[in-house]
Amino acid sequence: MGLDSYLYAKKFVASASWESEEECKTVKEIANLMGGNDFLYDDLQFAEVKLQLAHWRKANQIHKFFVDVCGGGTDECQDIYVDRDNLKDLLEKCESILEDHSKAEELLPSQSGFFFGGTEYDEWYFADLERTVPILKKILESAPENWEFEYRASW
Repeated sequence: MGLDSYLYAKKFVASASWESEEECKTVKEIANLMGGNDFLYDDLQFAEVKLQLAHWRKANQIHKFFVDVCGGGTDECQDIYVDRDNLKDLLEKCESILEDHSKAEELLPSQSGFFFGGTEYDEWYFADLERTVPILKKILESAPENWEFEYRASW
């Protein structure tokens, strides 16, 4: 029990008549892998691929960033759209804080909540940032431009 949060990459593909042959083939391959070919109809098929890229456990400062910056301050365990600029912003904040710990409260303040973990700016806080930096770098360097990102938390 406690704050668990996830970052996902998503891609939508469709096999409608106006889509490319490659997109149509991709939808059929995904459906086949998932055992869904028998109940799909021919006209308008689509698939959404969703990959988990990151998982944080009680990293309330990361959660607060996504809720405040990307979710408009609404924290209802909802899916929150995240764009690349948001990921770049989070990466820059993490790197800046790791260079100068005194910036932590200003750039990525902690947040209390029901089993959200500690709110101190201690080794656990900074360990979350150290783990987050390489994840964000890899995503920003590797993820194709036509993928979208989504954040979701639960507790």
